[in-house]
Amino acid sequence: MYQFDDVIDRNGTRSLKWDDRRRFFEDRDVLPLWVADMDFASPPCVTEALVKRAQHPIYGYPSKPAELNQALIGWMKRRFDVEVKEGWLATVPGIVPGLHFAIDALTEPDEKVIVQTPVYQPFYQAVRNRGRQLIENPLIEVDGDYQMDFDDLKRKIDEKTRMLILCSPHNPVGRVWRKDELLTLAEICLEHDIIVVSDEIHSDLVYEKGSHTPFYSLSPEIADKSLTFVAPSKTFNLAGLFSSFVISPNARMLRQFQVAMSRTGVEFINMFGIEAMTAAYQGGDEWLDQLLVYLRGNADYIRQFLQERLPQVTMRVPQATYLGWMDFRRLGLPPAEIKRLMIHEALLGLNDGTGFGEEGAGFQRINFACPRSTLEEAMRRLERTFQPLG
Repeated sequence: MYQFDDVIDRNGTRSLKWDDRRRFFEDRDVLPLWVADMDFASPPCVTEALVKRAQHPIYGYPSKPAELNQALIGWMKRRFDVEVKEGWLATVPGIVPGLHFAIDALTEPDEKVIVQTPVYQPFYQAVRNRGRQLIENPLIEVDGDYQMDFDDLKRKIDEKTRMLILCSPHNPVGRVWRKDELLTLAEICLEHDIIVVSDEIHSDLVYEKGSHTPFYSLSPEIADKSLTFVAPSKTFNLAGLFSSFVISPNARMLRQFQVAMSRTGVEFINMFGIEAMTAAYQGGDEWLDQLLVYLRGNADYIRQFLQERLPQVTMRVPQATYLGWMDFRRLGLPPAEIKRLMIHEALLGLNDGTGFGEEGAGFQRINFACPRSTLEEAMRRLERTFQPLG
């Protein structure tokens, strides 16, 4: 059994989440439950692989071993029962830069890119940074349940619409899109010759086994018009190693992506990222299975705590991710006041919902990938601050 209850002190480890609290929240006493990395040790197989490589004292340019691609191919077969071929794969130093490369490679500056809001902030930034027109297709939210708005999507598509960036599973709302929802989305995009770029970084973190459908696996026609990003960074707590994959059976599209990447001077991924990815995908199954049980328990704890002690704040247990989407709207407070109270009174460092788009007003995103004792302290702080306001 792996010990996820162990509290590991990350202060002084150059952790963005912990060591930069004053820069982001103006107070070193803030308990940080924001940026999406975990306060758990990575799997032992990863640490062993990194230590072994670090013991060789030369850290020159890395080659990409055949074992790396094979490790991902085996992982996708075991976890999702889907096929990936060697020629469908390219590596990229992170999914966020990958979004920039994809936009550069597959769209023109006067074309439009759709995102489904509220959504991970770098989606907006990638579109705007590359000088493309951003089109928002807000999700429909009813009592915490989110769905795609296909009618709105159809209305907003025109001859300049070239790409849709899909978040699957969705960050921050925690939805795992059903296969029929993805098929409907894909059919609309195929009809209008729209490329789908699917960010599936959270796909391993689903609480119902088999519930996630990789976008490229829907059909050969859909795969031919899409790029899919996957990475072990969220799954195995490897974000600082900046190593990811892009999947596409469309050789021309994959080559265009690689050319766009090379134009920025990117040729390699991190040497230690190669070792960590290979080890995690080869030997991380049991660790992940146990992690998911613990994470689901944390999510259930938050939901039950709020129901019993702070009912004016709600949170549905997400279908995937270790990110909770907490709804403070019943308090009737302006979003800026919720943020102020959270930081300066509760001393909690969460992600303010407005950072995910205007649909996030009144929400806070909490990262519950931490020991239960940390989460219990966070809930005590939350109750002490917000219970009197209800």
